[in-house]
Amino acid sequence: MKATKLEHMPKLNPHIKTPSTTSIIMQDVAIALIPALLGAFYFFGIRSLYLVAASVASCVISEFIWQKIVRRQSTIGDFSAVVTGILIAFNLPVTTPIWVAVVASMFAIIVVKQFFGGIGSNFANPALMGRIFIMVMWPTQVMQYVTTFHSGVDSVTSATVLSMLKGGQEITQFSTWDMFIGNIPGAIGETSALLLLIGFIYMCYRGIVNAKAAIIYIATVIAITFVFGGDGLFTGDIMTNLLGGGLILGAFYMLTDYAFVSARGKLMLAVLAGIITAGIRVWGGYPEGVAFGILAANCFIGFFERIKKTHVYGVKDKQNEGW
Repeated sequence: MKATKLEHMPKLNPHIKTPSTTSIIMQDVAIALIPALLGAFYFFGIRSLYLVAASVASCVISEFIWQKIVRRQSTIGDFSAVVTGILIAFNLPVTTPIWVAVVASMFAIIVVKQFFGGIGSNFANPALMGRIFIMVMWPTQVMQYVTTFHSGVDSVTSATVLSMLKGGQEITQFSTWDMFIGNIPGAIGETSALLLLIGFIYMCYRGIVNAKAAIIYIATVIAITFVFGGDGLFTGDIMTNLLGGGLILGAFYMLTDYAFVSARGKLMLAVLAGIITAGIRVWGGYPEGVAFGILAANCFIGFFERIKKTHVYGVKDKQNEGW
C-alpha cells in the first residue's frame, strides 16, 4: 500500500510553546508598576522608595540564601522576587518601619513561596500573605496612614477614605478626582487608580494578565457594596468603594497572580474573592477586605482543581475537560 503524506510526518507531542518566559513576564509586571512607584514618591516622599528598596532587597536576598541552603537552583534572575518585594511595599503605609517590611518580605518568600516549591506552586499570593502576617503580628505598625506628602508640608495622621465611609463620616476633604489621582491617605502603592490603570493597560497590551478576572472581581465588589449600602439597599458609595482603597491594586496586580488555575476557574475565583471582599467591607470589622478576599479565594484553588481536572491534550474525554 502506498504510504500517505501523514505517515511520513514525524510524530510530535502536543506541546504548547510561547515566547513568554517567567523572567519576561515578571519584568513586564515590574515595568507596569513603575508609574505607581513614581506616584508613591511624589505623594509620600523619599521614604516610600526606602520601603520599596528594603522590601525588594529582602525578597531577593531571602530567595537566594534559602535556595543555597536547600541546594536548589537559584531563581532570583526571574524577577518574581523583585515583583513580590514591590507589591509588599505597595501594601504598606509610608509610616511602616523598615524592619517590618523586611520581616514581611522574608515571610512571603521563604514560608509562602519557597516552602511550597517556588513560583507557580505557592497556594497564595506571597505579597498579600506577607501583608496579612505583619498586620496580625504588629497591627499598630502597619495601620498608621497619613495624608499625602508634598514638599514643605508635614504629613498628618489620617483615617483612610474607606475608614471614614465605614464609620459613617461624610467625606468632604477628598473628592473623586483626589481618589482617582492618588491624593488621599493609604498604602503607598494603592492610592492612585490612574497610575495603576496605566500599568494595567501595559500588561494587557503585553498579554500577560487576565483582564476579565480583574474586571469581574471589581464589578462584584462594587455591585454588592452598592446594593447593601450603609443607609439601606442601593445606597452604597460606588466611587469611594472603587477608588478609596486597595481594590484597583488587588484586582490588577494580585488577583491575577499565577497561583490561579485555568481561565474559567479564574473567573469563578474572581467572583468568590469579590463576594468575600465586599462582605468584609459591608459587614466585617475591617473597612478594606481586599487582602482577605483574594487570599480566601486562593484557598479554593485545590478544590476547583479536584472537581474539574485540566484537559489532557490528545484525549477526547469529557471528564478531562477543564474549566
